[in-house]
Amino acid sequence: MRNSNNVAKSGNSVSKLKALAFSAIASATLFSASASADVILHAFNWTYDDVAAKAQEIANLGYKKVLVSPAYKSTGSAWWARYQPQDYRVIDNPLGDTNDFKAMVNALKAKGIDVYADIVFNHMANESAIRSDLNYPGTTILNQYAASSSYYNSNKLFGDLSTNLFGSGDFHPAGCITNWNDPGHVQYWRLCGGGGDTGLPDLDSNSWVIAQQKAYLQTLKNYGVKGFRVDAAKHMTNYHINAVFDSGIKSGVHVFGEIITSGGAGNTEYDNFLAPYLSATGHNAYDFPLFASIRSAFSYSGSMNQLVDPAAYGQALPSSKAVTFTVTHDIPLNDGFRYQIMNATDETLANAYILGRDGGTPMMYSDHNESGDNRWVNLYKRTDIANMIKFHNGVQGRSMDIVNYSDCFIMFRREHVGIVGINKCGSGQDVWVDTNAEGLWWYRNYKDTLTGNTQYITSQWHNFHIPARSARMWLMQ
Repeated sequence: MRNSNNVAKSGNSVSKLKALAFSAIASATLFSASASADVILHAFNWTYDDVAAKAQEIANLGYKKVLVSPAYKSTGSAWWARYQPQDYRVIDNPLGDTNDFKAMVNALKAKGIDVYADIVFNHMANESAIRSDLNYPGTTILNQYAASSSYYNSNKLFGDLSTNLFGSGDFHPAGCITNWNDPGHVQYWRLCGGGGDTGLPDLDSNSWVIAQQKAYLQTLKNYGVKGFRVDAAKHMTNYHINAVFDSGIKSGVHVFGEIITSGGAGNTEYDNFLAPYLSATGHNAYDFPLFASIRSAFSYSGSMNQLVDPAAYGQALPSSKAVTFTVTHDIPLNDGFRYQIMNATDETLANAYILGRDGGTPMMYSDHNESGDNRWVNLYKRTDIANMIKFHNGVQGRSMDIVNYSDCFIMFRREHVGIVGINKCGSGQDVWVDTNAEGLWWYRNYKDTLTGNTQYITSQWHNFHIPARSARMWLMQ
């Protein structure tokens, strides 16, 4: 990280910044008027009972939406087993069953919180080690259904549990992906683990498969689910996605895809997968381009000016399309993405950025230490996160205006209601602000939700000090 000189009173830099940020501010304002940017809690690998039991706590913390792990028939205690579906027609896995899921939805709804469901539609479970056919869920599970018919029928979402859901004609031919830059290869061949692994059986987009997937989504909607996260969306054709997520399914719900990239426009993954997905489906997506900009800005040689208006250069998604984050479950849990884990302090500062800015729907990830890093256990209720959400909710719907920036810091305001300052460097930064030009109110306290530091404005020029390696989120009292 580079230090820079403290910023003196300067109207020129502010004017230049306002001109530069105009397009981002305009798009952010449109987003505020047309969509909700309520914070999503990603309750990763939580049981449905646990989520339901914490409904009041989650509401008190300011969350408005909760994303839960994939809900269908799956076996195995490991987190990744939830991403290997055996049957859509029943919710039955170590996180709970259909009745537990419905009770969770109702418990959260009673507190004004929406449930989002994580959806895996490109493949079924890799069970080549225990059987050679592609009949799902297969004889063993069908026998379980028959032996406990009362239980399973009480947990049935749709369909006939006496027969298989899918057969060999519902899958693409076997074969592992070898060219990760070729959309056709990525979408028609299997995800394999190496060492002779035959991979995850890749579903075809035939009429039967689409009908079953739509029936599953419609049932979850009937239960009250308000959002769907499309896992591994790059591995499905946009034709398949649009056939399943038709206008009826999408009506009244928030749909967003997971397509991991290491950058925005000009990045191969973005150009080949994410941009076409957004264009062809109209869905939202994880804002991996913004995440790459954040990681670059907080790097040793990076500059915080990269966060002034990354969307203007194709390095962030449009505000109305973005689900923003500082970590997703794939990053710490998959060796190939662990390089994207941020320094812990930088991640905290980045959380202040995504929860302070106007743009996108922020998501906070909270796990049970599945990765072994011990970084995100109970993050959802960490004091700093709760206080950032307090700021976010306090300025919801307010437009954003850049106040000033340097290599070390960025400062922006949310109309006259809130001011955010983030300093990545090792020395404190004094930022003199023309309160008249910025429309800040005099003789009012602006209290930092993170530390309690209070700024009382009584004159045109006011110094906002941002200590080293810190964020401040001042909210007008």
